[in-house]
Amino acid sequence: MDQDKSQFDLLVDQGWPAPGRVVDGGWVYRHAGGVTKRANSVLALRECADLPGAIDRAERFYAGIGQPCVFSIGMGATPGLDEELGRRGYRLVDPTLVMARPLTGDESGSGAPVEDQPSERWLRTWWSVDGGRHRAVGDVPARTWGERILAGVPAGYVHLDEVAVGRGVPQGRWLGVYCMAVEPHARRRGLGAAVLRTLLAWGRRRGATSAYLVVTEANSGARALYEREGFTVAGRYHYRVRP
Repeated sequence: MDQDKSQFDLLVDQGWPAPGRVVDGGWVYRHAGGVTKRANSVLALRECADLPGAIDRAERFYAGIGQPCVFSIGMGATPGLDEELGRRGYRLVDPTLVMARPLTGDESGSGAPVEDQPSERWLRTWWSVDGGRHRAVGDVPARTWGERILAGVPAGYVHLDEVAVGRGVPQGRWLGVYCMAVEPHARRRGLGAAVLRTLLAWGRRRGATSAYLVVTEANSGARALYEREGFTVAGRYHYRVRP
């Protein structure tokens, strides 16, 4: 495994941890009731002597828990995996950018507190923006799965003006930025930028020297915000979904 190529694959896996994890050689089957592809996909990072056999095992695992088989294909993905999945008819979905920037020490926040747990109001704001597209598999509600993912790693939570939220995950020299969301009626007021700056300043105080986040290529509005705040493209990944 090339550590440089796979660093963002690993950071995202750690920053958005799936409650369910099954290790098969160098691959990890992640599952969280179907809530977010990040937490419900195969993380495949090592060379594989029997690639078709490994894919077959992954397909059997997800079929056994009633979920579609999805692979996360980042820069450190198993060589040849993307091509083999394409030959099998897997759809390529959600091309995503990893964006990063250094933390220079002059980051200025909004003054809003950064809490170590998400409040119920924080959760309602986040879920009202991001939760509607998620449908859980089984009897556990989708938002409950979301809360389990959030609880999987220590993080800081910002809630600004009751309508804008963000989550920061300290990961050594890195700060991962997740769950950036502003309710539709409150957009274009600079609240997203204020939340982001607050998280960056908080991360810097905790020893981070760089920050990263992920955003789909199609989300031009969010990409423009992050570019204005100094983020540039540092990596890419996409998913392959079994038809």
